[in-house]
Amino acid sequence: MLNACAAGLLSVVLTGCGGGGGPDTPPAAASQAASPPSASASGSASAPAKTVALATGAEPFDFEVDPETLDITIIKDGIRTQVAKPLPKTAAANVLKTKNAVQWTYPGQVNVRVEKNADYLDIRIESIGADAFAWPSVAADEYDLPLGEGKRIPAADANWREFLKGQTMTWSESFAMDFFALHNGSDPFALVYVVANKFNDEVTFDADPNVSFGFAHAFPSMNPDKSYGFRLYVTKNDPASIVAPYKSYVAEKGGLVTLQEKAKANPNVAKLYGAPQIYLWSESILTDADVDWPKLRALLKGKLGDWLVGLMSGTADGSAELSDVLKTASGQDYMDKYQKGVVLGALNQALKLPNLYAPDPFPNPGDDARKLLAQGADKLSEQKRYELNKPLLARALGDAAGDPSGWGQADSTGLVKDLRSAGIAHAWIGLPNWADGLMNPQLVDAADESGYLIAPYDSYHSIHEGQDPSWNTASFPDPALYEDATIARKDGTKIAGFLGQGRKLNPTLSLPLVKQRVAGILQDGIGYNSWFIDCDATGEIFDDYSPAHVTTQQQDLNARLERLGYVANDLGMVVGSEGGNDYASGVIAFAQGIESPIIAWGDPDMRDKKDSPYYVGGYYAASGIPDRYGKPVPIKPLYERVYVDPAYSLPLYKLAYNDAIITTNHWEWGSDKIKGDEPERMLYELLYNVPPLYHLDRATWEKEKSVIMPFLDVWSPFHEQALTQAMTGFAVLSGDRLVQRAEYGDDLKVTVNFSQKDFRADGETVPAHSAVIVNGGKRQVFDADLGKAAGADA
Repeated sequence: MLNACAAGLLSVVLTGCGGGGGPDTPPAAASQAASPPSASASGSASAPAKTVALATGAEPFDFEVDPETLDITIIKDGIRTQVAKPLPKTAAANVLKTKNAVQWTYPGQVNVRVEKNADYLDIRIESIGADAFAWPSVAADEYDLPLGEGKRIPAADANWREFLKGQTMTWSESFAMDFFALHNGSDPFALVYVVANKFNDEVTFDADPNVSFGFAHAFPSMNPDKSYGFRLYVTKNDPASIVAPYKSYVAEKGGLVTLQEKAKANPNVAKLYGAPQIYLWSESILTDADVDWPKLRALLKGKLGDWLVGLMSGTADGSAELSDVLKTASGQDYMDKYQKGVVLGALNQALKLPNLYAPDPFPNPGDDARKLLAQGADKLSEQKRYELNKPLLARALGDAAGDPSGWGQADSTGLVKDLRSAGIAHAWIGLPNWADGLMNPQLVDAADESGYLIAPYDSYHSIHEGQDPSWNTASFPDPALYEDATIARKDGTKIAGFLGQGRKLNPTLSLPLVKQRVAGILQDGIGYNSWFIDCDATGEIFDDYSPAHVTTQQQDLNARLERLGYVANDLGMVVGSEGGNDYASGVIAFAQGIESPIIAWGDPDMRDKKDSPYYVGGYYAASGIPDRYGKPVPIKPLYERVYVDPAYSLPLYKLAYNDAIITTNHWEWGSDKIKGDEPERMLYELLYNVPPLYHLDRATWEKEKSVIMPFLDVWSPFHEQALTQAMTGFAVLSGDRLVQRAEYGDDLKVTVNFSQKDFRADGETVPAHSAVIVNGGKRQVFDADLGKAAGADA
């Protein structure tokens, strides 16, 4: 036994390369925090997690540790590698050595225990007074980090040095999985850190002279869990070997749930197989094609115009723009495109108003409307309110608009039918607002009848102080929630909501609101079979210091999983969320944001300066697809390198979860958003088995279907087969890293050449800017420049 008297430069050498290690038993207070992704979550009862034993593929090693500096050295095949920078020398007390472990205390700060288990080093740090502790700080030649799908970051690379310099990232939000890997060019192996407590962690990058980073953990006073730690593995230096220990760890803890298992519980999950993900923009039920403009212009000069202006004056947007348009148009014998857009916007907004009906403008509302009014206009469900408002508005418009049952159908129901007729057998259809479906249930029915999934966008991220129909996800019926259910910092100030508006809602108080809202949407039988809940899989989680509902980050995350699980399990919906950080992988079936996240959120050239060539566009459009989603834009050269350059990309997420969760782009950065990168995007979507994400309305579909369909003819059958298997291998074949190969199962592989030159691999030519798919004995070539299959042979 060693004790404090051994102080000096204590070096303890342990050999335990196999067997002899005790079970991975973290400190009692950390038992929940150490859990990887949840296997199940439900608003009622959760099934027990299913644990699976997977091989880690880890290599044997020895190690040394110096308690005075927490300096750990790995010894592998005679090569000595320091796993982190030593801490400043500090007296170590209560040093205790056992067969495969050493533990000690930094008095008043932390207890440390380092234990060799069968194939990893278990490192645990527990606060006995420290508010925070910074370890490890690492410097290596190269890093593999789960930033989104995965990035390879050479420490000396100028692009990454510029991008990461001085950045501090919240671990739970910025890293999609709980591990990181580092390796040095001369070493034949990699060090893989599995993070055992994802909460209250930060990573801070330095780039002087090269990229390095430090990991720090805070111990909030509210949190009884005072520990964090790592499993440290030694693996071969290739992506599949690096991911294997983490995948094994997740499976061991019951967090690995395959899509086949999810489809067994909910057969609709299988509709995601081979399915592009499409946001359908048909928010306007009354469209240009539904209106006789000369007749409507005449009506607007009379009582209809005054009535409409009065209605709009009570909305968040007000009536000033409409009033100006009507005044200008009254002196014209026509209405231009802008004026029509403003008028249509006002009429469609009027359709959503709860107070559209009044006896004076509607002395004879009609039989159908009377039946609904007899139930009490203020007691109608949202869908019934729209059933009331459409015939009311139709009476006000007379023969200027025609039968309301046909309003908007060509651009919604008709478009869905066209997608099916074009050959799209499976698709996920997302509606930007649940009201789009309630206003137009024919659209939802058409999607379901076509074999598609159709989902509303929903969110419980923010809450606004007042009711705003135009931002209905942030509107809740109980006004007291704004004060009583929102998140506070340690100093008592409230955390602002999205875009700085409103406040963030505490998830632990949200489930009754989720149940109330979803029940209200579904109560009249709308045929939604999928649900998209924003933010819950991004890892943006909080400690809430509000005295009435103190909440830790762990409790925040658990509540998010509970509401995702309620919609998925109790209501039988195919659920997706933003981001896709893997703690949610056992509950959701798909995620939007892992493959292409929001790019450079804080860059004013992209977000604020409308005259910038990089400006991504605004969130609003009077009709059609808002520029934020539909306008292709270039991105700055630095962002091109670090976000999309395939030379830096690694399929870390796919190597862990290809057959467990479907991941695609963030909806702000769909497949066609980056101007000029469309061919590379298609190649990426084949190589990484990623659904294309499109924003479509009638005009965009007519313009782009000649590009979309030839790609889907290749991608969809590939995806259907690939996602039912694990990604079993990934290799870089060329020195410039632009020729890459992914393998799925035993018989399916795809080799992609992102470069402009043909490349020879395995005795065959991979043409420039092409993908070669080999499925058993069949070979197919997709030419990204042509946008279609270039040939196939048996």
